[in-house]
Amino acid sequence: MFIEKHDMHHEFPEFNEEIRELKMTNAHFSKLFKEYHELDHEVIRIEEGVENTTDAYLEKQKLRRLHLKDELYSMLKAHKEN
Repeated sequence: MFIEKHDMHHEFPEFNEEIRELKMTNAHFSKLFKEYHELDHEVIRIEEGVENTTDAYLEKQKLRRLHLKDELYSMLKAHKEN
């Protein structure tokens, strides 16, 4: 089974520089980035069958990951525009 990558550098390669900069200078971005990264790894482990859980829990985690990605993207976009 192919597991699609969702890490921020893979999702938004055009923002690699902004990701690095915000991780070092913006504590809120850094916290959200870390949370997203950990959540992404959890989802991948579940999808690969390393961890077992309910479908409802997996969908809840995927939805949380999506919300975090949207928030991080908004921060990246705003930072790039400044």
